[in-house]
Amino acid sequence: MTFNCEWRGDFDNAALNALHAEGFGYPVAQTDWREQLERYSLGWVCAREDGSLIGFVNVAWDGGVHAFILDTVVAQHHRSRGVGSALVATAAHEARAAKCEWLHVDFEEHLRSFYFDACGFQETPAGLIALSRRGPNAGPL
Repeated sequence: MTFNCEWRGDFDNAALNALHAEGFGYPVAQTDWREQLERYSLGWVCAREDGSLIGFVNVAWDGGVHAFILDTVVAQHHRSRGVGSALVATAAHEARAAKCEWLHVDFEEHLRSFYFDACGFQETPAGLIALSRRGPNAGPL
């Protein structure tokens, strides 16, 4: 399998919505990713194979030295082949080039090995407040 990763790669909203639905197991949404990314993100990385979108990661930021990995997703039939770690490596490279000093990520426990072992993130103390009942530690609203 040969694929390439492209920083701020072009994409079709429908293709990205379909990839997210497959990757995260929910119905296809009608999110305007282009609008959202252009407004709030430092950039994003698209992984393609033979012209098809097979992976994606969003790099949000605070406008300063902190960047944040969000929405890392790889098409199911391309997982465990290095696509996800290549997406994150490209995101880290470009965030560093933009003078960011920190790259943050949060994740579910089953992704621990991916982010720590495959991508090189270090464990740090962090905190989380679930602001909706959908969150893992949602408290009273």
